[in-house]
Amino acid sequence: MQKDCQHFLQKKENITPKTKNCEKCEKEHLPTVALRMCLTCGHVGCCDSSIGKHATKHFEETGHPIMKAIPEEIWKWCYIHEEYY
Repeated sequence: MQKDCQHFLQKKENITPKTKNCEKCEKEHLPTVALRMCLTCGHVGCCDSSIGKHATKHFEETGHPIMKAIPEEIWKWCYIHEEYY
């Protein structure tokens, strides 16, 4: 676990989820395994175990590096360093 990752240190305060569920999965009528929230903008996407992999697609489209598991909030992930925090 790389706790000195500069991306984990550059967290924004008061980021809240933009939606309750993965909006793209709902539009595409896809099942969701688990949810992830972008800590840059609050985008909610499904995890890589879900068919859509929308959290990862959000990173690929925006470059926003950090997301966290929701609603548990037990860990964060840096896409750039591929490390948990």
